[in-house]
Amino acid sequence: MITIGWLKDYKESVQSFIEHDPAASSPLEIILLYPGFKALRSHKKAQWFLNHNMPFIARAISQRCAHKTGIEIHPAAKIGRRVCIDHGHGIVIGETCEIGDDCMIYQGVTLGGTGKDTGKRHPTLESGVMVGSGAKVLGPITIGRNAKVAAGAVVVKDVDPNCTVVGIPGRIVRIDGERVDDLDQIHLPDPVMQAIMSNAEKINELEEKIKKLEENK
Repeated sequence: MITIGWLKDYKESVQSFIEHDPAASSPLEIILLYPGFKALRSHKKAQWFLNHNMPFIARAISQRCAHKTGIEIHPAAKIGRRVCIDHGHGIVIGETCEIGDDCMIYQGVTLGGTGKDTGKRHPTLESGVMVGSGAKVLGPITIGRNAKVAAGAVVVKDVDPNCTVVGIPGRIVRIDGERVDDLDQIHLPDPVMQAIMSNAEKINELEEKIKKLEENK
């Protein structure tokens, strides 16, 4: 039986994809063709079976979805409302992962464990978090509300709300301690270039010291 709550959640999910993806031409396209949308709806079904003591059926649904969409979500993962998975291929969301409302997750993201933890082994994303393409968020850590994880980052420590994390390992970049709405996956500080520039400055300092020592001989 379709309930009012289920229908509202369904409509909100479709609208979320429309708002996040300018390429979406219609709600029907999202419902029938978007793997991220299909994976999230499939997860709802799998979780229903898990909650009703039918874990085998739940895992069968999740594995069938992974085979069809390339998105693997454990049935026990907790996912909030209006979450959007863009493209989605290669995404893995672990068993004890918790995702808040209005989160954005891009392709190739892993919300996984480190292999060293027991119990709560996977990350918690608070509401409004964006995780960029190929990023890895590992362990029972918390990514604070409205935080952004840059493409390719590897995060193994808690991230405060309204912060941006870049690099390997992930490093927090604060911008006045507030969220920057126009920050995207491209216009982020480049940690590799910053490291190169820092090393170049140190090399110049050392060369100057060596030059002075040679002059004083």
